Amino acid sequence: MSTPASADTDAEKLAVARQMVQAWQALDWERVYALFAVDGVLHSMMQEPLVGREAIRARLGLLAPGIERIELKLRHIGVIDGRVFIERVDEFVYKGHAGAVPVVGVLEIEDGKVKVWREYYDHAQLRAAMGVAPADARH
Repeated sequence: MSTPASADTDAEKLAVARQMVQAWQALDWERVYALFAVDGVLHSMMQEPLVGREAIRARLGLLAPGIERIELKLRHIGVIDGRVFIERVDEFVYKGHAGAVPVVGVLEIEDGKVKVWREYYDHAQLRAAMGVAPADARH
């Protein structure tokens, strides 16, 4: 099976993934949004997927103001079967709470944009590290 001439190379996919990491670390939310395809998907696997750049903007827009600092410490990054896999530890300060959580992200990149980004992490561990009450405690 031949690859279309317009297909992103593995190196280009890795470059886009690294640009996304840099945008998060710089708290450059406009750059984060711009790196998603207009119909891109951000799916934290414990939640419903966010479909479309504007849905991603709306959700992250609620979270972003509380992020004082974030560093995505990459452990491993590579392309397997056309997808970028990133194993990392996210260290952050959210509303005065310092925390860290291990994460694996899988990115599908097309035409230089993130088409799908799936995130795998322990949601309860993340909420605790952020100093946010568990979801069931709010009911």
